[in-house]
Order: sequence, then structure tokens, then C-alpha cells
Amino acid sequence: MASLFESVRERLQQVSLPHAAGLSLADALQKADSSGTSLSLQLEFGYPFTPDAVVVDQVQSLFRPSFERVELQTSWRVGQVATVNNQSVIPGVKNIIAVASGKGGVGKSTTAVNLALALARAGANVGMLDADIYGPSQALMLGVADKRPEMHSPNKMLPIRAHGLQMISMGNLVTEKTPVVWRGPMVSGALQQLLNQTHWQDVDYLIVDMPPGTGDIQLTLAQAVPVSGAVIVTTPQDIALADARKGIEMFRKVNIPVLGIVENMSLHICSNCGHEEAIFGTAGGDRLAAQYGVEMLGRLPLQMSICEQTDSGNPPVVAEPDSAVARNYCEIAAKVGALLWEKSLRGEAAPTISISDD
Repeated sequence: MASLFESVRERLQQVSLPHAAGLSLADALQKADSSGTSLSLQLEFGYPFTPDAVVVDQVQSLFRPSFERVELQTSWRVGQVATVNNQSVIPGVKNIIAVASGKGGVGKSTTAVNLALALARAGANVGMLDADIYGPSQALMLGVADKRPEMHSPNKMLPIRAHGLQMISMGNLVTEKTPVVWRGPMVSGALQQLLNQTHWQDVDYLIVDMPPGTGDIQLTLAQAVPVSGAVIVTTPQDIALADARKGIEMFRKVNIPVLGIVENMSLHICSNCGHEEAIFGTAGGDRLAAQYGVEMLGRLPLQMSICEQTDSGNPPVVAEPDSAVARNYCEIAAKVGALLWEKSLRGEAAPTISISDD
């Protein structure tokens, strides 16, 4: 005869979580107790999530008429996802998420900063590492371009605080008049110093804003940094999709799981009349996600306010938290968190990189 816990867990599999098709409430069940006609369930989620009234009603209906009263105690805690190649963990950081694109100009940095802010808004401790050494932009986007990091110890910098994030960027170490003119190995070394010599403090998710392309920074990240997963940003047009494929293939070759695709500039919304037009084509991101069997995380519009707010140091998630655009970013952030938790539950750590002559 099945125990109460097993019986409850079996029923909870009928209630899917909204942010990942492979997850159900059963994955969060920690404890089940009954007393007479009352049932008490303790649930713990692996990403920032609190069940809404719809989910609670679903649960209560599952256990009636067997129990007159069903009580849910819920919490969440972000764990550390197993990563590729068993690299040493970064002190103070649980999970590293690379936000990348095959080419520039597709809104990767804008997506990265709003993803970070959306995760922080949900309650997670979030860090932002600007890995674009040659063309850093996160210091400007977060409104801290004039700030310089303070030292925590002789070999450690304190991250700069911006809108609830812990961040570090080459933009906070150099000025516009002192461009970085370095060869590849120096750039790779700078990335590792920014990552390892920053005193990160209890970070659940460290968002890494990658430079475009598939060069030295990307290879360094894959070989020396415990990356939990990657998010690919593209636009619907064919040339951007072609470059996004290169980015996906690169992560696959180094065994870093691609969590999904974000299609930026999906629609242009006229600021005068509200007319929507797909000026860069349609369904490009969907086709790319289907081709590689990854999640379509979300679509974002081509909208002047996104650019204006981000350039001013107040991205949409901060400037207009109740707007449709901010809600889109929050939904993407929830999907990313849920997918990482799902990979952790299923034991989907990637294998060690092997090099062949093929």
C-alpha cells in the first residue's frame, strides 16, 4: 500500500508548473501530513516561485472530498546546478547563466540586464558580470558608469550595487577615453580576474553578458568557468538566426546546456497608433528553438521606450515594473529559473569536454 507521501506526490503530478513543461508540484513536495479530514502539504521550489490562487485551487480540488481542508506551506530556495567539466566553483556564486548572441545589435545586453533585474525582482540574489571587455555597456545601462569598485581585500573587489544587483564591468575600471587595446590572451585573463577577484556575496544567479561572436571570451568561459546554462538572444531575421545557430553550436560543442531562445525585436509597436508590425520577419525564434529542441523563452518588441530607459540607466523592469515589457522579462526570468531547477532535479550535468581530430 502506497504511503501518504507517495499517494500525494502521484496526484500532484497532475498540476504542472507554469514555467517549465517538465515540472509539476510533485517535484516540490517535501512533506505530507494528515489529521482527520485535514491535509497539510509542505512544498519547496527550486526557483523564485509562489503558487497563485489558481494553482492552490487546483491542489485543493485534487484532494476533495477525501479532505475537507487542504493547507499548503510553500517556500523556495535556489540550489547549485551541477556544471560542465567539474570546474571549481566561484566563491559566493551558485549558478552562472551566460547570455549570448552570434552577432551584435540584437539586444543581447538589454536582455541580459532586464533578465537580471527580473530575477532580483522575484526575490533572488543576482549578480551581473559584463564580459564584453572591449565594449562594456552594463555600467551605463545600470546607471553606475561613474562609480569605481572599492577593495574588499588586497586581491578582491567589492561588486558595485545597482538596482539591487551586484555588478562589475570593465566600464567601471576604464573610461571612454581609455579603450581596451589588448590581444586575446589578455582579454581572457581580464575576464577571469573580473570573475574570480570580485567578492560576490550569496549570489543565486550570476548573469554574464557575453560579447557577440564565438571567440576567446566564449572559449575561456566554457573551459574555465562553471556555467550552468546559456540563453541565446536573436532577432527574427535570417542573418541574425544564422549567427545565433553558430552560438548554439558553440555551446553544444563545449557541453554547456542552452536553456532557450529569446526573440528580440519580434514586433514593432507604433508609439502613435499602437499598430504592430513584424518588420524583421516572423517565427524565426520558434523555428530555431524547434530545430535544436530548446525552449522558446519569450518574445520582446522593438519599442523606443526600452532603448530610452536602458540608456538612461533605468531599464524597463525598474522604470515601468507594471508594463507589458517588464512582465515579458519577468516571465522569461521565471522560465530560466525553472529550467535550471529542472536540470538539477533530472541530474542533467553535462559531460567533460573531449577533444578529437574530427
